[in-house]
Amino acid sequence: MSPETNYTLESYQEVKQLEAPNLDYKPQLPKSYRPKIGLIGCGGITIHHLNAYKAAGLKVVGLCDLNESKTHERRDSHYPNAICYQDYNELLANPEIDVVDIALHPAPRVAAIEAALNAGKHVLSQKPFALDLDIAERLAKLAESKNLKLAVNQNGRWAPYVRYMQRAINADLIGETNTVNIYLNWDHTWIQGTPFESIHHIILYDFAVHWIDMAVNFFPTQSAERAFGTARKAKNQTLNSPLLGGATIQFGNGVANLALDGQCSQGALERIVITGDKGVLTATGAVTKISEVTLETAEGIATAQLEGAWFDDGFQGAMLELLCSIEEDREPFNSAQNNLATLASVYAIIASADSGKAVPVGENRQLGENGQPRSR
Repeated sequence: MSPETNYTLESYQEVKQLEAPNLDYKPQLPKSYRPKIGLIGCGGITIHHLNAYKAAGLKVVGLCDLNESKTHERRDSHYPNAICYQDYNELLANPEIDVVDIALHPAPRVAAIEAALNAGKHVLSQKPFALDLDIAERLAKLAESKNLKLAVNQNGRWAPYVRYMQRAINADLIGETNTVNIYLNWDHTWIQGTPFESIHHIILYDFAVHWIDMAVNFFPTQSAERAFGTARKAKNQTLNSPLLGGATIQFGNGVANLALDGQCSQGALERIVITGDKGVLTATGAVTKISEVTLETAEGIATAQLEGAWFDDGFQGAMLELLCSIEEDREPFNSAQNNLATLASVYAIIASADSGKAVPVGENRQLGENGQPRSR
């Protein structure tokens, strides 16, 4: 074997330990803007919304749900002076409310977003904010025409480790992104017997949208072009929807890969590795609970120890980014317009999983209520 070969992929030089870059990864409050907020939809996830808003000192003055007991429960536990509504049009008629958080299911969400924008309210929409790309584009244009901000609650973007990696990429610390590799194994069998079990592609559509969104944004200078998706049932799974999934997204000069196992009952793990032409970012730990990020470049290796957690910093970050964008009169990082690339990638992955063929991103434009593609 010649001395130039390195089949064992050994490193022949000592790696220098460096101090981690100080990157601003925590959610930021607006300087002075403190609007009154209304919440439409008071399901289980909104506990985290309200926990986050209360911790940030935000003012929630209206709560709405068809189930009156839910609004009373959220009011009593978080904002005792909030007004409870059963009709969101009544909440939207409240002139004191400037911003609404719409946490409804996808089917009724579109009408609520339109009503809120037409009522002159800025909107934070639950994800995915539309099941049809044409509708998503129309909502983004409606907000723009009314000089209002429409943002999407992609809260995973403000998980401390995700935000730190995004900041590192944006600061050009690893150069141009080449690959994004995301691996997850966890136990998703809790959905058995719940409405979630009826969602076709529960893993790719309802769960993986967070990590697909991350992957798309980890390529800030490139657009997603083609996608391939796959979904399979584990040998011993009893749920209707496949709990094993994978996806590959092709960019102009890069590739993102996702491997997902929702049938694993032990050792829940999340791992993200991002390679660039100048360095590598790595984050490993319990799913959604990673507390450190490693950066390796030619200069050496550094490990950042992070504070906070996805639950509830991610929910705080999504809302605070919207508020900051209103105060600064700019497009929020989590804007509806920005989120279109994520939606298009999810739609392409699901269409591919059903057809077995790679699908151009943007070609499949509609999803059914259960995440199943449908023809126009």
